[in-house]
Amino acid sequence: MGINDDPNRVTAIDILLEPDAAMLQRAQVVNDRLLEVFPKGFALDAVHRPHITLVQRFVLTDNLDNVYAAAGDVFASGNVTGLKLEAFKHYYIPNNDIGLAGIVIKPTPELIKLEMQVIDAVAPFAVKFGTSAAFVTGDVPEVLPALITYVSEFVPKSSGENFHPHVSTGIALKEYLDKMLAEPFETFTFSPAGAAVYHLGHFGTAAKKLKQFELGP
Repeated sequence: MGINDDPNRVTAIDILLEPDAAMLQRAQVVNDRLLEVFPKGFALDAVHRPHITLVQRFVLTDNLDNVYAAAGDVFASGNVTGLKLEAFKHYYIPNNDIGLAGIVIKPTPELIKLEMQVIDAVAPFAVKFGTSAAFVTGDVPEVLPALITYVSEFVPKSSGENFHPHVSTGIALKEYLDKMLAEPFETFTFSPAGAAVYHLGHFGTAAKKLKQFELGP
């Protein structure tokens, strides 16, 4: 049996940064707004944590402790909470008539360096493919095929020079999101407050915390 033949042996993870209160407050305002017009969307809560993805990957479940150790070394050696980041616009990823909205963050050289260090550290434990069984699925057992592809191709299609840091804020109809994107955006600065590994859920949400890291120095 190959390593990807047993779906229970693979876990879809998100190694991420947890934003400070400045970003959390702004993301919550947007989320409340989107839920008013699209109640079927998701609230920012314990299974939809606001976050900045550094890397999404499929890894062998048996290797999770190795992933934690490797990523933990990176976070312990860097000044993660000292990063100064700027949020500068809204965006969304379309899916039929709805969109997954988010607040976009300017990628700084320091943030990209941190991302690549984490990617390199966990690369030995990554596998290329997974199925819906690798995600937290809840009552809806199948995740969108596009999400599986996204995680499979995150490195290199969404990393390095293609890194697109953001905080997801919710779901709404594209027609509404187009109007929201046309509004002026008040830029603001913030910093990471933590780093963690989460088990991925529907729409690439941070659904279940697996590991919290100690940050240095």
